Amino acid sequence: MFQIGEKIFKENKITFIKKLLSEWGNTGVQQCLNTVVYDFLKYITVFPGGVNNLKDSQGRVLPDSFLLPPNSTALDFAYRLHSDFGDNFIRAIDVKTKKTIGKEHILQEGDVIEIVAKT
Repeated sequence: MFQIGEKIFKENKITFIKKLLSEWGNTGVQQCLNTVVYDFLKYITVFPGGVNNLKDSQGRVLPDSFLLPPNSTALDFAYRLHSDFGDNFIRAIDVKTKKTIGKEHILQEGDVIEIVAKT
């Protein structure tokens, strides 16, 4: 008896999702997440990169992105990448403009930042 009820429950979920997709074109989950992260929390997306090469060892361009709260600095981003980058921070580079930025520089949506740290 329980297995029959479980099967009906699963089928109802699938039917519900199909209905959402046919009526709205999607489930709305991504839109909900975007609204919370970007509109409500005002987070920004920042990409790690390099001035001379925006590819990782597997050839992927900008494979990562990080969500940071508003008014995050280059130093905050360095720590987000790894505590060693933050602890040994020298400077950062805005990859798009190729300009050096300091640790107090406030990051903006879509920035691509290279961290220079002591080794």
